[in-house]
Amino acid sequence: SKPPSKRARTNNDGGGGGGDNDRPGEGECDKIIRDVDDDVGGHSNKNNNNHDNNILDPISPSVLQRSGELATAYRDASPFPHGMIRDFCREGFLEDILMELKNNTKVKFKETDLFRVYQSIDLGNLRDGNELAEKMPALMRLKEAIYSPDYRAFVERISGLDSGTLTDEVDCAANCHAKGCHLLCHDDVIGTRKLSYIVYLTDREPIWKDEDGGRLELYEAITENRDPLRKVPGALPVKTILPAFNSMAYFVVQPGVSFHSVQEVFCDRPRLSLQGWYHARASPHDIENATLQRLKSTNKGEDTEGGFEPMTTLEKIAHCEDDNLSGEDRSFLSTYINAAYLTDESMGKMRKKFEEESSVKLRDFLLDELNATINDAFVQEDKRDKLGNDEPSLDYHVGTNEQWKVVGPAHKQRFLQYELARGSPGSSGTGDHLHHLRRTLFESAALGRWLGLISGLGPPHGQRCRVRRFRPGLDYTVAHYGVLTTNAVLDATLCFCAGEGKPCTFDEETNELIGSDADAIWESGDVGGFECYIAAADDEGEDKAGPDAEYDDEDDAELLSVSASNNTLSLVYRDPGTMRFVKYVGSGAPSSRWDVALEYDVDSDDTADDEKTAEGAE
Repeated sequence: SKPPSKRARTNNDGGGGGGDNDRPGEGECDKIIRDVDDDVGGHSNKNNNNHDNNILDPISPSVLQRSGELATAYRDASPFPHGMIRDFCREGFLEDILMELKNNTKVKFKETDLFRVYQSIDLGNLRDGNELAEKMPALMRLKEAIYSPDYRAFVERISGLDSGTLTDEVDCAANCHAKGCHLLCHDDVIGTRKLSYIVYLTDREPIWKDEDGGRLELYEAITENRDPLRKVPGALPVKTILPAFNSMAYFVVQPGVSFHSVQEVFCDRPRLSLQGWYHARASPHDIENATLQRLKSTNKGEDTEGGFEPMTTLEKIAHCEDDNLSGEDRSFLSTYINAAYLTDESMGKMRKKFEEESSVKLRDFLLDELNATINDAFVQEDKRDKLGNDEPSLDYHVGTNEQWKVVGPAHKQRFLQYELARGSPGSSGTGDHLHHLRRTLFESAALGRWLGLISGLGPPHGQRCRVRRFRPGLDYTVAHYGVLTTNAVLDATLCFCAGEGKPCTFDEETNELIGSDADAIWESGDVGGFECYIAAADDEGEDKAGPDAEYDDEDDAELLSVSASNNTLSLVYRDPGTMRFVKYVGSGAPSSRWDVALEYDVDSDDTADDEKTAEGAE
C-alpha cells in the first residue's frame, strides 16, 4: 500500500471520524483593514492628490537628508546589516493608501508549513491606465517613488551597495497578518532579489507593543557542524523590531546570512504592511546556500535523528507465528495499553484499516491512570510557564532547563527536546514520564511484535525516537528534503495535549466542525499543532520570484493531516518520497503539544508481501 490520498484535516481514526477543515474567510481580514482605516482616517491628508510633479513627493524630505546617518546605522547593525527608517512618508500619505486598500482590494488567505497570511494586491500588476490603478493614485505614487532611479540610488547609498546595482523591477504586495498569522525563519533569497523592505501600515494609535506580537525577528548565522562553510540560523532570534506605523525596515538579502521571520500576531489588530524587494541583474553567486535551495536539495536522511537503535529485550525479534501475540507479550503490553487494542478481533480490524489506508489513529491508547498522570504533569507545566489559551510568552527560552533543550536550526525547526542520560534521576515532570514510556514501552520487542501484526509489515528492526514539546506561540517543524528517508519507515507518534482526545462532530450538511472545546480547537487546525504529510515535489526548475513566491501555497501535494489529540497514537507508513511537518503551534492553542515521536525501521510493504508469498509457497 501507499500513503493515502487524503487532503488536509483528514484523520484516519481506528473508529472513524474526520472531515475537511474550513479556513478563515477573506472577509474577516477585509473587516480588520476597514477597522484600522477608520481608526487612522482622522489623520488623512485630503490634499495628497494636489501634489507637485516631484516623483519623490510621497517620501518625507527629512529621510532623504539623513543618508549618512542611515548608512552608518545600517553598517553597524547586528546580527546582520539592516536599517529602519522612521517617519518614512510625509504626514497623511499612508492614511490615503489605507483608504484605497480598504475600498478597492480583497485579501486571499494562504497557509503552508512556513506561513499563515492574508495577501492583498500585487503592486507589479498596477500600471498606468489600469482600471484598478486609477482607483489607487496614492499607492501608485508610492510605488513610482520607491522604484524611481533617484530613490533606488538613495537605497544603494544607505545599504552599502554599488551604484546601479538595483533594477527597476517592481516586486511588492500588500499583506495582512491578522491574529495568529506568522512567517517562519528564512533568508528571502529567491532569484535575483537583492534588497528586502517592509513599509509598516499598522495602527498609529495605540502604539504597537511587544505584547501585540508581529515583530520582525532577526537571527544570527552560525556554523553548521557538517559543513563549516555553510551557515544556518540559530534556534532563537537575537533581535526583534516592532512594526511601527510609517516606518520602513530594509536589508540586503544574502544567502545563509539574512535570516529573519515574522512573529505571530498575538492581538486582534492586524499587522498591515507593504512588503517587497529590489532586484539585481543576476542571482547571487552563492545562491546554493539560500534556505529555499537548501530545503529542497538536502540529501535524503541528512536530518533524520541518526541511526536506528535495536529494540530493547534479550529476546530475539522474530516474525510472529500464526499472526498472534504470546501470552507474555499481552501481559506486558496490558500494563500500558488500553486492553481494547490487544484483542485478536481489534488487531485484525486495525490491520485491515492500515493495509487499506497506510495509517491508523488509535485514541485512548494508554491506560487511564497513565494518561491521567501525564495530563496532570503537563497541565501544571503549561500553567507554570503561562503558555496557551492566548497567553503568549515573550521569553523564547520559556520551558527550557537541563533536560529540555531547544532544537534548531530555525529555518527547519524549533521545539524542545527532552534529553536524559541513562542512569540520571528524573524530575517527575512530563518529560520524565514520556521518557519512561519511550524506554520501557516503545523500545520494547513486545510492542515491536504488536506493531508488526497490526501493520502487516513484520516487527521493526530498530527505532529512533524523540520526546518533544511544541510550545504555543513558538514551536514548529518545516517540511524539507532532509527529513526524507532512504527507506520506508513506520511513524508512531503518541500525542498529549489539552482535551479528552475524543472524535469531533461535523454537521452532516455543511461538514462544518461542531463545538468549541479543546478537541474541536485542535481539530479545526486554526491553532496548528497538526502533523502533515506531503509529497516531495519533483521540481528541478528555477525558483520563481515575486510577491507570490514568498507565500506560495500551491506546490505541496498534501496527503494526510493528523490533528493533535490527547492520548492518541498515530501510525503512518511513510515511503521515501514523503515529507512531514508539525504545523506551528499558535498562541491560541489550549496547551503545548507533547509527544513521543518514533520512526521504526521496517520492511517495505512490497518486501513484506514478497515474504508472505514465499512462506505460502513453502
